[in-house]
Amino acid sequence: MKKYICAFAVSGLLLLTACKKDTSDYNLSVNGKVEGLKQGKLYLYKVQDTVFTAIDSVVIKGNPSFNFNLTIDSPEMFFLTLDRGHSKSIDNQIPFFAEQGNIEINTTLKSFFKDAKILGSKTNDVYQEYLQTRTLITNRQNDLLIEIFNAEKENNQQKADSLYVLNKKLKARLYLNAANFAINHNDSDVAPYIALTELYDRNIKYLDTIYNNLTGKVATHKYGQQLREYIEERKTK
Repeated sequence: MKKYICAFAVSGLLLLTACKKDTSDYNLSVNGKVEGLKQGKLYLYKVQDTVFTAIDSVVIKGNPSFNFNLTIDSPEMFFLTLDRGHSKSIDNQIPFFAEQGNIEINTTLKSFFKDAKILGSKTNDVYQEYLQTRTLITNRQNDLLIEIFNAEKENNQQKADSLYVLNKKLKARLYLNAANFAINHNDSDVAPYIALTELYDRNIKYLDTIYNNLTGKVATHKYGQQLREYIEERKTK
């Protein structure tokens, strides 16, 4: 099932596969403003058939406002991406969970990702809640890496070994946090998405538990179905 893993791991990849706009009735509007952006291009990406795909774009000339209209069947992860031209900045992408309705994204050119404010998606609110719990652990991991580096620089191997053990425990805690969050939010499409992106290489029992715990509605949605297919494929290996 590597094709799923690769597809979900391309948040920073700019593999352009353009698609024509659907002329059917739209049920999702994504609009907002990039303060400070006078000229440039914004893309809307999603993972489609395991490929990171540009599904729409808008050219900004003077007016920093933008709008995308599209149709989705269930909550889905999208990526609002700014083309900065020849700039080497990597601050050019905002991932967000979209759902049917109107979603507003306001940000700035200076801090495109950090300043992003996303309104109108309860699913995205749940996803942001998960990211906050995850950040608490990853921040501690980053601090540990610095401590390990300093310990090794001082040739204090005993201290370094102790920190390595703690870091291993934090890594396990990171996976456990993801699993617990998914199980406790079984009525959100964030649950199967976390399983596919954060727990795909864990013991199959975790994936089974998450999938079997999903509400009927979520299980029939895009990520619920993909999780079921992924579990079935892993069990056949």
